[in-house]
Amino acid sequence: MTQIPAFTPQPTGDGSWTFFSPEFGELFHSHHGAKQEANKKFVEPTRLVGQALKGEVGLLDICYGLGYNSASALEALWSANPRCEVSWVGLELDERVAEMAIAHNFHENWPHPINTILPQLASTGRATTPQFTGILHIGDARQTLASVIAQGFQADAIFLDPFSPPTCPQLWTVEFLGLVAQVLKPEGYLATYSCAASVRAALRLAGFEIGTTVPVGRKSPGTLARFCLDDLIPLSQKEEEHLQTRAAIPYRDPSLTDTAEVIGDRRQQEQQNSSLEPSSHWKKRWGAIAGNNK
Repeated sequence: MTQIPAFTPQPTGDGSWTFFSPEFGELFHSHHGAKQEANKKFVEPTRLVGQALKGEVGLLDICYGLGYNSASALEALWSANPRCEVSWVGLELDERVAEMAIAHNFHENWPHPINTILPQLASTGRATTPQFTGILHIGDARQTLASVIAQGFQADAIFLDPFSPPTCPQLWTVEFLGLVAQVLKPEGYLATYSCAASVRAALRLAGFEIGTTVPVGRKSPGTLARFCLDDLIPLSQKEEEHLQTRAAIPYRDPSLTDTAEVIGDRRQQEQQNSSLEPSSHWKKRWGAIAGNNK
């Protein structure tokens, strides 16, 4: 892959823009459409429009990045109920991402007052309007989330949007997701773009029930999690069987301080010692089933 200079705008399929991260070697959003992904993978699955009609919403955005997920959420919330009061918390490792999104005027594509909230968050980490109170925490989410928990913040919806598990395993571990679970309200929703078996297994170990979401721009679906099965689309037999393979061995980070390399090596060692079915056998079996159904 040709390395693109840090935070150079990249067009996506729906006309919105994103950045490429040289550090992680990935785009911040799907190349099919950054705004489309925000709406279809995060905003719509978490039923935010229905929550807006109740008048109050708590929202946690893990890996805030350019702000698309939160901006899309605010647009949907205030379109449904302009008087909805939003309590918002964002977690982001690199403050330059939000700053450069503003420098490239990405915020101008959003309606008022979102186009004033985004610059405030990028420059000061805080923003307040009659309908919005928000704080953006900069740093390792494993540590900043602890302070959010200590402050008693509770979310109706959580957006879990780190870089992919092999690239950023720190934020997909059983232990980190256990912290995330402490922030979600009993009837709340957690949405992520990932359908990785390791992620889904970790969510279950952290106390969540899980369901699937509709694929957006690619064949793979996302995952919707909550503390009850209500309103979840059940996993298919194929997906459930995937969770019985070595691919479903989750990432672990007991101290919540390990590096990506240490976390990845720990999982790899556990996979090598596992008696579970290799995922290659699962793929071959379901490939044969698909072939027989043609």
